[in-house]
Amino acid sequence: MNQVVHRGPIAAFFVGLWNVMNFTRRLILNFLFFGLLFLFLLIFVAAVGRGNGVKPLLDRTTLVIAPEGKLVEQYSADPATRALAKAFGDKNAEEVQLRDLIRAIDAAKDDKSIERVLLRVDQLQPSGYASMRELAAALARLRASGKQIVSFGENLDQSQYLLAAQANEVYIDPMGSMLLEGLGRYRQYYRQGLQDKLGVDVHLFRVGEFKSAAEPYILDAASKESKEADLFWMNDIWQRYLADIAKARKLSPEQLASGIDTLPEGIAAAGGDLAKFALQQKLVDGLKTQEEVETLLTERGVADEDSDNGFRSVSLGGYLAQLDAKTVRIGDERPQVAVVVAAGEITDGEQPAGTIGGKSTSALLREARDDEDVKAVVLRVDSPGGGVYPSEEIRREVAALKAAGKPVVVSMGDLAASGGYWISMNADRIYADPSTITGSIGIFGLIPNVTRTLDKVGVHTDGVGTTRFASAFDITRPMDPAVGRVIQSVIDKGYADFTGKVAAARKKPVEEVDAIARGRVWSGAQAKERGLVDEFGGFEAAVADAAARAKLGKPDKYRVRYIEKMASPFSQFMSGFASSRLGAAWLKDSDFARALLAKAMPETDAQLRFVEQAANSRNGAPVKGLVYCFCGL
Repeated sequence: MNQVVHRGPIAAFFVGLWNVMNFTRRLILNFLFFGLLFLFLLIFVAAVGRGNGVKPLLDRTTLVIAPEGKLVEQYSADPATRALAKAFGDKNAEEVQLRDLIRAIDAAKDDKSIERVLLRVDQLQPSGYASMRELAAALARLRASGKQIVSFGENLDQSQYLLAAQANEVYIDPMGSMLLEGLGRYRQYYRQGLQDKLGVDVHLFRVGEFKSAAEPYILDAASKESKEADLFWMNDIWQRYLADIAKARKLSPEQLASGIDTLPEGIAAAGGDLAKFALQQKLVDGLKTQEEVETLLTERGVADEDSDNGFRSVSLGGYLAQLDAKTVRIGDERPQVAVVVAAGEITDGEQPAGTIGGKSTSALLREARDDEDVKAVVLRVDSPGGGVYPSEEIRREVAALKAAGKPVVVSMGDLAASGGYWISMNADRIYADPSTITGSIGIFGLIPNVTRTLDKVGVHTDGVGTTRFASAFDITRPMDPAVGRVIQSVIDKGYADFTGKVAAARKKPVEEVDAIARGRVWSGAQAKERGLVDEFGGFEAAVADAAARAKLGKPDKYRVRYIEKMASPFSQFMSGFASSRLGAAWLKDSDFARALLAKAMPETDAQLRFVEQAANSRNGAPVKGLVYCFCGL
């Protein structure tokens, strides 16, 4: 039998108040739940439907190639993060894949709907001259096909100008600039600040007088050997650059060099007007504003009032979407040439794209080895090197692929030096551009000691150990000379391993390898002369070679597949949402999403980050050898 509870007026009031509050709470939660459900349904529809409405190109379309961001071999962020960055207009976070640019340019060459190309490269951040030469060659092929290229820029640096020069007509803004100045490589040197000011003693152990990566920590200026080696390879790349520009602009290298030598007088004669000076030097064909260039293209092409630029056009992204829609083949059973990209610094363990992990990159190569449809592999290398052990892990996988009967061809990008060469040397064939930076076959170890630093603030280290070497590698204790001998022995062994493996892979005597090693950096052309590189050529040449070694026949008889780490379903979903109009509009004004992006994409200095990571990730080893080259331009 239920008992009836009688409440007093005060209790009844509070119970009633609680019931009202509880009802209100449930009502608000339900509104939030159904509101969020509705929002995610909208997001889903936008994400799923964004790629279904690719309209076919109309005749006489102008392809606008205006890449923004850093030119990379492989995206360093997942699709969701990239889409978020684009939605927020974060230019510093944007990246452009070299393969996508070349794919679009080569497709436009044979596309009857593309009448001409408008080229704008002043927002492209080049990574090196090898990749820029590969792009320039693609543009030259497009121009040779009869398609007109019109280039416009506001302010062009000399790397960007290598691309602009390939156009039929080159224009810059009357208030803009274009200046050739030469190649330089200058670094900061910290010895005085570290040792004299802070009391940090840096001990450098290395093999190879040209292995100058760590010199800034022990010297006040570049060594004689460093300057000699750097100037040797830089001069080679610079002379090739002048020849490339001269050929494109129908000038002579001597004319270009003379313009640089007399730069002060030439600019003074132009009244300090850099745009006018570029015109006088015949580097550009005219001075026009963006509006004037767009009017010119409208007159030559087809006017389109709905277009942002006034003429019928398609953007680079839109054109790539067109190409993707055409090339989707379900159940493609053709044999494959697999491509594994090794871009960035070589570090231990699992690493995201844009960095080479000993475990993660090895896993990609192993996947290619285990896949029966993969008949050959192209390893695209763009790396300054890194740790010895992860480099060796990757090299072993290359050797295992060859042992499994699958040819491996290396295609070097801008940089394949030190550890970047370590992972390349066992390939059946190594391709490089003459302006690739490679070599740097050497090894070093860097150990700071902060005993004097702590002494300055009255902090001292003392204690006991069971042997003379207990805690001998503690950087807060003075380094025992015997410990220094141990470290040098480890470094010597690492160098012997490096040169020995190069000798075995390249079928050369160790003494011959040692003569061209010693940590010295070479251009691709110089490396070929010394037997470190087999052939000149870009990525396509490497793919063709790999296919030929596997006897796959003509290009239409096989397909090229990139083996990369797959994005998670959530990342793919967020990428689709952020790329849709609805998602982009919502994210642009979302402080919460901005905070997420800022956390996901911190800006750090690459070289200092690498040194710090290498110092902190020794995995119990007292000494960790590095095969790294601070040799980018």
